Amino acid sequence: MDLGLQDKVAVVTGGTSGIGLATARLFLAEGAAVAICGRDETRLAAAKSSLLGNAAASRLLAVQCDVLDKDAVGRFASAVERWTGRCDILVNNAGQARMSTFADTTDDAWHEELELKFFSQIHPVRAFKPLLDKSDSAAILAVNSLLAYQPEPYMVATSAARAGAQSLVKSLAREFAPRIRVNAVMLGLIDSGQWERRFVARKDPAQTREEWFADVARTRHIPAERLGTSDEVARAIAFLCSPAAGFITGAQLEISGGTSRHI
Repeated sequence: MDLGLQDKVAVVTGGTSGIGLATARLFLAEGAAVAICGRDETRLAAAKSSLLGNAAASRLLAVQCDVLDKDAVGRFASAVERWTGRCDILVNNAGQARMSTFADTTDDAWHEELELKFFSQIHPVRAFKPLLDKSDSAAILAVNSLLAYQPEPYMVATSAARAGAQSLVKSLAREFAPRIRVNAVMLGLIDSGQWERRFVARKDPAQTREEWFADVARTRHIPAERLGTSDEVARAIAFLCSPAAGFITGAQLEISGGTSRHI
């Protein structure tokens, strides 16, 4: 199926690794021009080098940017406007999880978590909306977590912030319709950068990667008996952002291997 992404312009925040990098690579493979951003200059350079193996340099823009820095996000949007003059797709992917209970989450930690989950969406949407308004097939996609609907006691702050961010997505879908579609993917456990770091820090160094991830899947009671992959998430993102999904807005697609318990 042709998703209709040829010659579209896609912006992917947090595009230097994991889901963001896989999404950028898939957009390029589908014929889109792609702009990525990331905070770390070294990782950004490595991501750019990796992606240039799949596309001409003229179809890729890589900009160092912290999405919590409003001015930096504005400069990123200006760079995209100078580069192509437009934006058709915005994927808000930046963010990470905080493992803490209510008892051990400080006020500062609450502020940090709420700021990250909300303003990693708010700053890019504000900055890129004028460009999205010019598109005839504009789409915003928020990468969120199943924690928004199914909170965990050891991730209290992240679960609460994710739920709030998902409410924001739903509100934007109604406010921006019919000009801009706004959807989300709700992730379970995905084998990306965060889980790789947890594997490296595992208690038993003798445990292989395959053994450790299999234990995670069993412990978390994932019916599919494995973690998802970044490429699987990227394919869902590409579809929801494409003209092929033109009548889908305000929706959330669960990608969790069957983990959810809610209806």
